[in-house]
Amino acid sequence: MRFGGMINNIIERALALKSAINFSTLTSESRRITFYSESANYYPHLELLLKTVLEQTNINVCLLSSSRNDPILAVSHPRLNSFFIGSGYVRNYIFENINTQLLILTMPDLNNFQLKRSRFNVHYAYTQHSLVSSHMIYRYSAFDHYDTILCAGPHHIAEIEATERHYNLRNKNLVKFGYPRLDRLIKYGEQKVKKSIAFDNNKEQLLILIAPSWGPEGIIESGLCFKLIKKLLELRHMVIVRPHPQTIKFNNEKIIEIRNTFSLDDRVILEVDVQGYDSLWSSDIMISDWSGVALEYALGFKKPVIFCNVPKKINNPRYLDINLVPLEVSIRNEIGTIWDIKSPIENAIIECKHKLDQSKFELLTKKYVYNLMKSDEAFINFLKSLKLI
Repeated sequence: MRFGGMINNIIERALALKSAINFSTLTSESRRITFYSESANYYPHLELLLKTVLEQTNINVCLLSSSRNDPILAVSHPRLNSFFIGSGYVRNYIFENINTQLLILTMPDLNNFQLKRSRFNVHYAYTQHSLVSSHMIYRYSAFDHYDTILCAGPHHIAEIEATERHYNLRNKNLVKFGYPRLDRLIKYGEQKVKKSIAFDNNKEQLLILIAPSWGPEGIIESGLCFKLIKKLLELRHMVIVRPHPQTIKFNNEKIIEIRNTFSLDDRVILEVDVQGYDSLWSSDIMISDWSGVALEYALGFKKPVIFCNVPKKINNPRYLDINLVPLEVSIRNEIGTIWDIKSPIENAIIECKHKLDQSKFELLTKKYVYNLMKSDEAFINFLKSLKLI
């Protein structure tokens, strides 16, 4: 197994080096806009932007990905060049020497770690891969080295402007953009609703989706998930466990424990591929902690969430410098209920079922997210502002 891993690493380095050479030989006109995807999990956040450029402009585009199985690499178009660049020194070299007019990423912490800004004059744009706020879950200075932030909602603009004022940072270009993944969820739900039965808050046996964030105090890492599954089964519910990709990467032993324990129980499904939407749509209630997917679930499918009262996910200890309550904190009671993990989960389920209010969810979506179903138009206007079209 170790030998096979070494061979795979050698192959990936060779492919990445070949890509670096091929990418460097392209004319400047062939790489006016470049997208970078960290892994397959970021495809839903870049897909609409990429297709908007290819379908609504005449711009030549390049795509760089660190994952060989990234579905975005399968996109084919005469004006698109795609390259696998790995996640090692070749990728770092490409970043430091990339010459493109616009580079679009979903990756925070540009210039703070291995991936640096280019020595050339590149405009860097960050597009959100979550609806959560920018100042608590993300690290300090996570967005300071970007030129443009494509903001999902008013909270992002308020937080970044407040950060710039407090730390005397240069002003970034803040675009009222939207959140394409939410658009996709809404469209998916509209297609499904014609064939499905609406949520019934009188239903006794529920399909409950456990979809947490990741980190030492998350639902899975802390061991709470294991106990929670057992209790939900005792209550005669069905369970889908949808771990965060980072949990699978860094704490896979917890996933193996869940799989081995409940493998013979057909009431428990372990879903490790988080690119699809079926489990989000088919479930009745979600249980989460501080995961951004909880906001997508509630606002996209208008279903309630049980939030486990575990410690906040704080990657920026200085977030209180910005006197704004993070959206993932303030919205909890609006889209679900907070569960004190020392109290019976059945009480939280009952309370959460009564939170269902379709019209309220629609109002919240319009309140917190820009350009619903029109984020492509906002993106085109952004490209025009840079005189790319």
